[in-house]
Amino acid sequence: MAKAMSAYTFDLDRFFPEDVFWRITDVRVDKPEIVALEQRSRKRRTHLAPDGKLVILAADHPARMSTATPSDPLGMTNRHAYLGRVLRALVGGLIDGLMATPDVLDDVFIVNHLVKQGGGPGFLDGKVLLGSMNRSGLAGTAFEMDDDMSAYTADGIAEANLDGAKVLWRLDPNEPGSGKTLMYIAEAVSELSAMGLPSFLEPLPVTKTENGYQPTKDPIELLKQIGVLAGLGGNTARTWLKIPVCEDYERIVRATTMPLLMLGGASHDNPEPTIREFARGLTGGPNVRGAMVGRNVLYPGKDDPLAVGNVISEIIHDGIGADAALEKLPQHRDQNIDLLTHYALA
Repeated sequence: MAKAMSAYTFDLDRFFPEDVFWRITDVRVDKPEIVALEQRSRKRRTHLAPDGKLVILAADHPARMSTATPSDPLGMTNRHAYLGRVLRALVGGLIDGLMATPDVLDDVFIVNHLVKQGGGPGFLDGKVLLGSMNRSGLAGTAFEMDDDMSAYTADGIAEANLDGAKVLWRLDPNEPGSGKTLMYIAEAVSELSAMGLPSFLEPLPVTKTENGYQPTKDPIELLKQIGVLAGLGGNTARTWLKIPVCEDYERIVRATTMPLLMLGGASHDNPEPTIREFARGLTGGPNVRGAMVGRNVLYPGKDDPLAVGNVISEIIHDGIGADAALEKLPQHRDQNIDLLTHYALA
C-alpha cells in the first residue's frame, strides 16, 4: 500500500484550472447576486442524517489565522489550492457536506453556478452545508480566548438557507475570554434551536505554551468540557458535539447522549493514520455518528482529497474497516477529475 500511495500524485491544476478560479472574481464583481440565488434555489435534505451518520468537510481554518499545512506554515493562504481541494472533496464525492466560513461557502456557491451554467449538474443539492460562526479568536493573539461570532450569525445561517452551524470553545481558566465565549455559544444555540437548526459544538482542550495555545487530547479535560458544552442553550435537542478520538474514548463518549462527530485535527500528510483513527473511533459507542474533518482530507500528502473523503465516508456509512478502506483508496483517485474543466469553462 505504501508503494502504491507514493507512486501517485494528485493533479490539482487539472481538476481546478486557474481559469475557473479567476472566474469566481468575475462573478463577485459583475453578478454578486448569484450567491443569494444559489442559496435560495438549493434543495436541502428533508432529514439531516438519513442513516443517522454524517461526514462533513471542515474548511474554516484560515479565518482564525490557522494556515499551516504539513509542508508550509502558510499553505492554506493559497486560495486556489485551498478552494480547489475543498471542491475536489465535495464535487462528486461521497461526503455529506461542508462546514465553512462565508467566503469559502460563497466561492462554492459561485462554482456551483458556473457548473450549472455550463450544462452540468449542480453539486450542492442534498449536501449538508454548515456555517462556521465564531472565528474572532485569532490564533496567537492576546484576545484568542474571546471568540465571538465574527462570521455567520444565527440569522445569517437561516438567511443563507444553510443546514446548521458550528461553534468552537477553548478553555483557559485564567482568561476571562473563555467565559465570554461560553455566553456567545449559549445564545447561538438557543437562537439556532428556535429556528429549527442544529448546532455542532466543538470543545477543544488546549494548553498554553511559548508558541501559543496547542490542542491536547487530555481525556480528563475533554470529559469535563463535554459536560459544559452539552448544557448550553435553552434547548439541546438539535445539538451535536465534535470531539477528538483519544485515550479512554469509550468513557469519553459516555459523557453525553448527544450525537458525536470525530474531529480530524492537524494533518498527518498521509491519509492512513486518520483512516485508522476513525475506524477505531467509530467503535467507541453508539452515539459516535461520523466525522467532521478538514486538513486530513484537504492535505493528505500526495493523495486525492476526493479519494480520502470517499473512503472515510465508506468507513462511517458502510462500516468498512481501515484495511479495506486503504485497499479501496486507489479506486477513487481521479474520478470525475475533468468535471470543472468540462462544465465551468464551457
